[in-house]
Amino acid sequence: MEHLINQKVKTIEISGIRKFFNMVAHMDDLISFTIGQPDFPTPEHVKNAGITAIDNDFTSYTHNAGTIELRKAACDFVAKKYGLDYTPETEVIVTMGASEAIDIAFRTILAEGLEVILPGPIYPGYEPIIHMMGAVPVHVDIRENQFRFTLEMIKPYITDKTRCIVLPYPSNPTGVSLSKEELKEIAEFLKDKDIFILADEIYSELTFDQKHASIASFLKEKTIVINGLSKSHSMTGWRIGFLFAPENITKHILKVHQYNVSCANSIAQKAAYEALTVGFDDALAMKKEYIKRRDYVYKRLTSMGFYVVKPDGAFYFFVKIPTSIPLNSFDFALKLVTETKVAVVPGSAFSEYGEGYFRLSFACSMETLEIGLNRLEHYLKRWS
Repeated sequence: MEHLINQKVKTIEISGIRKFFNMVAHMDDLISFTIGQPDFPTPEHVKNAGITAIDNDFTSYTHNAGTIELRKAACDFVAKKYGLDYTPETEVIVTMGASEAIDIAFRTILAEGLEVILPGPIYPGYEPIIHMMGAVPVHVDIRENQFRFTLEMIKPYITDKTRCIVLPYPSNPTGVSLSKEELKEIAEFLKDKDIFILADEIYSELTFDQKHASIASFLKEKTIVINGLSKSHSMTGWRIGFLFAPENITKHILKVHQYNVSCANSIAQKAAYEALTVGFDDALAMKKEYIKRRDYVYKRLTSMGFYVVKPDGAFYFFVKIPTSIPLNSFDFALKLVTETKVAVVPGSAFSEYGEGYFRLSFACSMETLEIGLNRLEHYLKRWS
């Protein structure tokens, strides 16, 4: 019966990140720098809020958009943190993680033949949905611009078919952010154009060298903001995300969300409310530790001779494979893990513009980083 499967689904593939992780996960003594999973536990008070929700039988459907208390807390959070102004009743949807938010946004705004402009390299979670909608992903090579997706990079790719521009900052896989000034330039250019902006800001609480800025603060009427608690509060498995947009956009996205999942998990919503209120600054302690790890990994990688752009957010390095190593990114990662038990993600998982690189996650302990980087350094010496 496979010949009856939707052809658009048949042509997409499992994420290269997951594919490589699953391939090596069974190995003993493995040091894994692959998955973007915070190594911190969910804060105790947040877990307790979830337990209390179960004990109080808060196990029924909620409003499709999420409980009003959580929507108010989410709007209050982004207002105080990033200066964004959204109405809880009509301009925010609680989703099953940021991934569902991206899915329902694209399914609402895209149609056959339309184009979506994305930076390359980029997280692989956007392109398959674009394809399934019959739209066309248009990647912009940002490697020679320090991985910065600035206005001058975007302009040449805009056509009369352009429906959306994706701004995923801080970036997975590069860790790069855009400045307030760079975002303002993009907003000024797009203000008179019929183009949506999908601003994926899931790492907004993990910025190191500058305060996070959202393009929605300059161009709210055309921007769909994606956020959530997976990275900021180490709640990946709770699956709580948020989609913010003006009412004339969310009222349509909500219909797609309703028929997709009905509502986000009720118990997780109670935990999320705790995270956004009592845990308003929970990310600060984690961020402090990430900065220490980033600086350590940067020092180690550069001392080994790797070319890297120092990340100013998230918890990744996107590392250029030396030209002295005659391997593509997949073969490099495969050889590294089989010979040294260190797993990284091949750059090719992040579009064709990731080829020649590998992604290293530093969301793990300093001890694990030291052991893994020692192995990586020893591996490099074999090539020299």
